[in-house]
Amino acid sequence: MHRHDSLNRRSFLQGAAAGGALLGLGLRGLPVLAADPTGKPSAGKIGDFKISLAEWSLHKALQAKKIDNLDFPKIAREEYGIEGVEYVNQFFKDKAHDSVYLADLKKRAADHGVTNVLIMIDGEGDLSAPEQADRVKAVANHKKWVDAAAALGCHAIRVNTGSHYSPTDVANAAEACAALADYGAQNKISIICENHGGPSSNPDALLALIKGVGSKQFGTLPDFGNFPKKEGKYTIDVYDAIARMMPFAKGVSAKSYDFDDEGNEKNLDFARIMKIVTDAGYHGFVGIEYEGSRLSEPDGIKATKKLLEKLRGSEYHG
Repeated sequence: MHRHDSLNRRSFLQGAAAGGALLGLGLRGLPVLAADPTGKPSAGKIGDFKISLAEWSLHKALQAKKIDNLDFPKIAREEYGIEGVEYVNQFFKDKAHDSVYLADLKKRAADHGVTNVLIMIDGEGDLSAPEQADRVKAVANHKKWVDAAAALGCHAIRVNTGSHYSPTDVANAAEACAALADYGAQNKISIICENHGGPSSNPDALLALIKGVGSKQFGTLPDFGNFPKKEGKYTIDVYDAIARMMPFAKGVSAKSYDFDDEGNEKNLDFARIMKIVTDAGYHGFVGIEYEGSRLSEPDGIKATKKLLEKLRGSEYHG
């Protein structure tokens, strides 16, 4: 990140934000939206997609050392019949540069016919930090996980975009994320950001950042549930937010908490969301991320998978 380039980027972003020009820029391969995506999809068939398992669904078992990261692909395939896995870096935090470990993990996935989809990255610094030195360090910290993702055959890493940006001030975050996206491009690894708390769970801020970076290598990972709540109720229209994130999606996180007697998620209309996903033209992996407490981790994963399988190819009635 050269200072001259940084200043040019910052000046452009500030001017564009002020004029509302960040919407639909179509920079460096990003889609230009003719109309705003809607969280009220029309009736029709829910399309095809693949199912993966986010490792966080088993975080209690992993943290209790009941299972090990190296066994995750085998568990996904043999216990749940799932063909793709999404790793979480904290469960192999010291292995990013361990080529022997990564080769072993890649082989285990291949042996079980499991696709290594992505790595979710936490604890590597704030990409939107006010001080440039801190942002540069955060970018450097993330680069080793780009390398690890490439070694595993993943297509992306999920990053946390930080806490120091807003819908009208994304310059610092965009500067750092663009540098990381450029590094990812060298390794054919996409950098994707989830609505994961803070500004990222504000779709206005997250999309301003996506468009500020302006790279087809930098996209979203819409999570069904990670939006602001007050007294147990969502404070924004989550369906509208997901619809707005989907044109930039390089992954989808099917967050689930609990289920009714008919197998439907109690908090979220999965059919509506999956029709939104379909309407965006997405047919990639949809990652199960169970975070409930009533059902056990295995039962929650199975319930989420059953629901997704029921919806795949079904008719959405609106």
